Amino acid sequence: MSQKEPSGAEKMFGDFAPALVHYTDDVLFGEIWERKELAARDRSLVTVAALLTSGSTEQLVFHLAYAKQNGVTETELIEAITHLAFYSGWPKAMSAMAVAKQVFSPTTKEN
Repeated sequence: MSQKEPSGAEKMFGDFAPALVHYTDDVLFGEIWERKELAARDRSLVTVAALLTSGSTEQLVFHLAYAKQNGVTETELIEAITHLAFYSGWPKAMSAMAVAKQVFSPTTKEN
């Protein structure tokens, strides 16, 4: 029997905050993200928007890459950030765009 790779939350917090690891892995990503009422692609766009509007740019590093895994293109994510500048504020969008540039460059750029 092979041992599964620890999740990101487990790597970050392990025994330090086991309840947070449980809620992150089992409830948030295990239940909420698996609900059928929204596609993972749509959940990713909503999550990126929520993180941008709250100024949670540290979490955007993971969620921009995750959004790509869920089928959102870099072009669509850049457009979403640009669009949100008018609703959430220029500084938040500029900070989010800096994260997006870091995540998307220089390895790949798609259309």
